[in-house]
Amino acid sequence: MSDWKQDSEYMSIVGDLLKTAEVQKLGNYTQHHNGTRLDHSISVSYDSYRIAKRLHLDARSVARAGLLHDLFYYDWRTTKFDLGTHAYIHPRVALRNAEKLTNLNDKEKDIILKHMWGATVAFPKYTESSVVSLVDDVQAVEEYFGHLGKEFHIKFLKYRKWITKVN
Repeated sequence: MSDWKQDSEYMSIVGDLLKTAEVQKLGNYTQHHNGTRLDHSISVSYDSYRIAKRLHLDARSVARAGLLHDLFYYDWRTTKFDLGTHAYIHPRVALRNAEKLTNLNDKEKDIILKHMWGATVAFPKYTESSVVSLVDDVQAVEEYFGHLGKEFHIKFLKYRKWITKVN
């Protein structure tokens, strides 16, 4: 994720959004394990942007909507809604918040609204929406389980060292 600040094309697309208090406020919320919602949103945005460029898709819409896909300000682990699950509600909240922040095209709206495809039944209308949804899933798994991989690797090395001492 460290490359995004040096990518002048990417920064020219999302820089105005990154400067807003609304986006910066995401840094106050933990996302999946120990990262912030801002870090997660930037990762999803930048990785999706790079994939979209490679596939000759609408990289601008992907970058901007990817950054705004989780633009909500509550702890999703403790906040419950009467109208549906977090997977159903938060894309709608994020879309509403994003529309207050900037003008969105139809593709950006679909990306934000459908980024939980798989956990919800709303099928993405655009390939770009599918890209952000899949990248979001991969990032979430990496963020949630990434620390376990490091811990497992350390334990495995200790175990292997112990085994070699036994033999």
